[in-house]
Amino acid sequence: MQENALPVGIERWRNKLFVSVPRWKAGIPATLNYIPLDGPYDPSPKLNAYPNFAGNELGNCQTGLNTVYRIKADKCDRLWVLDTGTFGIDTNVTNVCPYSLNIYDLNTDQRIRRYVFRPEDIVASTFIANIALDEGRTCDDTFAYFSDELGYGLIAYSWQQNRSWRFSHGFFMPDPLTGDFNIGGLNFQWSAEGVFGITTSPIGSDGYRTLYFSPLASNTQFAVSTRILRDESKVKGSYKDFQVVGVRGANGHTTSKVMDEYTGVELFNLVDQNAIGCWRNDLEYKPQNIGVVDKDDAGLIFPCDVKIDAQRNVWVISDRMPVFLESTLDYSDINFRIYTAPFDVLVQETVCQPPAQPQYVQPVNQVQPNSLLQQQPYTFYDTGLGVTTNPLTGTISHFAPNFSPQPELQNTFAGPGLIRNSIPTVESYVNFPKQTPVSYVTGRPKTSHSSRNLHPTWWHDKRNYEVYEH
Repeated sequence: MQENALPVGIERWRNKLFVSVPRWKAGIPATLNYIPLDGPYDPSPKLNAYPNFAGNELGNCQTGLNTVYRIKADKCDRLWVLDTGTFGIDTNVTNVCPYSLNIYDLNTDQRIRRYVFRPEDIVASTFIANIALDEGRTCDDTFAYFSDELGYGLIAYSWQQNRSWRFSHGFFMPDPLTGDFNIGGLNFQWSAEGVFGITTSPIGSDGYRTLYFSPLASNTQFAVSTRILRDESKVKGSYKDFQVVGVRGANGHTTSKVMDEYTGVELFNLVDQNAIGCWRNDLEYKPQNIGVVDKDDAGLIFPCDVKIDAQRNVWVISDRMPVFLESTLDYSDINFRIYTAPFDVLVQETVCQPPAQPQYVQPVNQVQPNSLLQQQPYTFYDTGLGVTTNPLTGTISHFAPNFSPQPELQNTFAGPGLIRNSIPTVESYVNFPKQTPVSYVTGRPKTSHSSRNLHPTWWHDKRNYEVYEH
């Protein structure tokens, strides 16, 4: 049912663009979906169930998915999917299955693990809103972190240990002074919304990342070293390891953030401003150092999720969620949009633009570890909770992820012909006209690229935000 569907999460892996649709209302056949990027051009593409419709069966607590919000792909070609196990929203929620982490081998489209969170990880008000990955030097050395928005906690999960634990802290709670929102012409209060947007920094010289996080009802960013989060014994006694990074300023509510692996520049949505913001983590976190890489008062009403793919293309999905929740969407209008642009172009001529030769600077408040991370060989797991006697076969990487910068993408929208890249069958995609721009809040706007002056090009590799609508 069209009027019951609202896409909220996005992730790109090779020729698939994943889109999650929570089951807030009836008539949602699949909560985890994808759009094939190598298929024929379609201005309003249909969503395909992933891995299939059977794997999205509502109420099937063993092999199905009930409601998915955020998803993450890693360098080992695994897709990390958090199933809340719920149907409905607000006071009409039914918990049909327990919270579970489902991990898929993207090369075979097979689920390779399902992990049910421990009762100690969940509280009565738990609502897990987001996921961040902490990838180490091997595929086994991977941790995932989950923000409990309404239970005010952070859950850490170790792939190698196949175990989770929960952190509590006052920084996970909302700021009572920042619960008022003005979005899409609506004024409403989300004053109970705690820790939501989370992301990890690049690996520092000490072998650890920094997790940055923000409550939704807050204008403040906080941080903690993953040295703390990776250690279950630190659940108690680590209060002072969590630190304040800084304040974004008024109208700084955010639900999604991601940090570039090579420059330490963080991108995040600014839901009050219909914009995507940025910050360089070698600069002080304050309003003067917060940039805006794009803003659109029509197309970016509630830019719900922000991602950077392996080729350093930025992906944004906007869905007008507050209108869906607090009022009624106009289905004669375009409500859901997917945008993409190269990272380097977005931050160009903003306060977030890295130096010509970017040198990664240690993140703010990084905590020094006692020892470096241990390297472990990679193993396959079944969909249960342990190693099988006959390990599954597949093509998940057995080698350490490559963290070295990839070569800069070539400009593919200029010149007489098309320049090939890693997905050579999407040349039928064309540029859509860009909506009337709105003045930037911070920094100088980049030169606009009018689609009327460009040759048809790779739709996922444009040099500015162009709209891909459905």
